Amino acid sequence: MTDGLALPLLLALSGLLLSPLAESLIHAWLPRLGGLPSPKVRITTAALTALLFGLLAWRFGFSAELPAFLFLALLGVQLSRIDFALHLLPNRLVLSLLGGGACLLTAAATLAPAWSDLLRALAGGAILFACYLILGLFSPGSIGMGDVKLAAPLGLYLGYLGWQQLFYGALLGFVVGGVLTVLMLRMGNRQKPRETAHGPAMLSAAVGVILLLN
Repeated sequence: MTDGLALPLLLALSGLLLSPLAESLIHAWLPRLGGLPSPKVRITTAALTALLFGLLAWRFGFSAELPAFLFLALLGVQLSRIDFALHLLPNRLVLSLLGGGACLLTAAATLAPAWSDLLRALAGGAILFACYLILGLFSPGSIGMGDVKLAAPLGLYLGYLGWQQLFYGALLGFVVGGVLTVLMLRMGNRQKPRETAHGPAMLSAAVGVILLLN
């Protein structure tokens, strides 16, 4: 039992330490986003990153694909934080998630080997990007171009695991987005639903599917 918990606990601690480092690097790399977040926000993002690191370690174990999904969790939490605060998904971070994820998943597929999984991942990224692009063009008020770009790396990760994961991850992104919009309106936030950040819903749905759907 202790041996089974060692890796999740170790990686949870790593997530706790890597989160503030990621925030500092983002602040230095993208100063236009403003200063560092408040201590309360930094504690929350660190705790969430630690939790996701531990859960992903429990889900994948000591495997070749684990680093890729830890990278998704680390950047995904930061992208969600930024999108919630600024309604913005910075191109540099989204492209970093796409490029880094592609490299790490390629390395995992090479070690496995799992070339069919990698090909499905590339197809998944292209398919989800195309679907979001169509939605963004026909309904620009509900889907922003940042969401369209984010669909590519999320499709990559979900596609690597399977077509079922890709389908449910894409579908649940809209379900979670709708729930978040209703909750924000009920809590007294008067902004229009079209202004609600959709990136966190996409990311949370994708991570939920990754963790729960084998």
